Amino acid sequence: MTPAKKLLSYSYYPGCSLHASAKEYDESTRGLFKALGIGLQEVPDWLCCGATPAHNVDELLSLSLCAKNLSLAEGVEGDLAVACAACFSRLKVTQHHLADNETKRKQVEYAIDGTVNLAKPVKHLLEILAKDFGLDRLTEAVQKPLSGLKVACYYGCLLTRPPEVPQLDCVEAPTIMERVIGAVGAETVGWSHRMECCGANFTLSRPGVVLKLSGSILDSAKAAGADCLMVACPLCHGNLDIRQKEIEEATGQRFGMPVFYMTQLLALAVGVAPGKLGFDSMIVNPLPLLREKQLL
Repeated sequence: MTPAKKLLSYSYYPGCSLHASAKEYDESTRGLFKALGIGLQEVPDWLCCGATPAHNVDELLSLSLCAKNLSLAEGVEGDLAVACAACFSRLKVTQHHLADNETKRKQVEYAIDGTVNLAKPVKHLLEILAKDFGLDRLTEAVQKPLSGLKVACYYGCLLTRPPEVPQLDCVEAPTIMERVIGAVGAETVGWSHRMECCGANFTLSRPGVVLKLSGSILDSAKAAGADCLMVACPLCHGNLDIRQKEIEEATGQRFGMPVFYMTQLLALAVGVAPGKLGFDSMIVNPLPLLREKQLL
């Protein structure tokens, strides 16, 4: 008799971007997990984690914001699932720093007027899909293989760095994104800029830097023969999608390259209706590509 497959359930920290500029990431995450039969319960009353700027301005504030969210997550069953690469990084960094520094931990506990809880595992969606759920089960769930779609997997700065913190995959040569999207039939390309910085939050203060860095990423993906980029970070998505037309104007190059959140492509493959995946929110229209590849 075949043993029953383990039912998975997670607490869920969406973060600010997924409730605002990256709603399609949140919607496709929920749709994907529902289609796979994975439970997902949002942490009540969560607050901003401080994202990329806070720790550069006030370390105690940054650690306290994340510690408060970790404490709130204790009230929800299951490991803590996180979609945004920046949120994932800050929550993991907080666990790492406070576990090793009793003085900082006491300062944070005073700031949040409560106990810091560090035991709950914080997991990026990639880890949940590749390791907890499993690539074989993901392949079994496919209803619409992404055959013929050439994807450039973009990790950016935060998914595997700093080396001692995320422990998601190999720091310098990760393959977890390629393995996950490959499990649903897509073809991945080898390219040079998959871990280069897109300019991050310089998008407002120094947009010229963003145009240069993100332009190099798009150029590298195009040169490798990619049809599209796949990301796991709302800020990366904004720089590569929203600013793509500006980059084209600045460089004189034409990219026209859709930038998908990983969950949009995965959800499409497992049968979630395209109308529920936020494709209409993308600046670079992905529909012609998806129709060309017979995925719609």
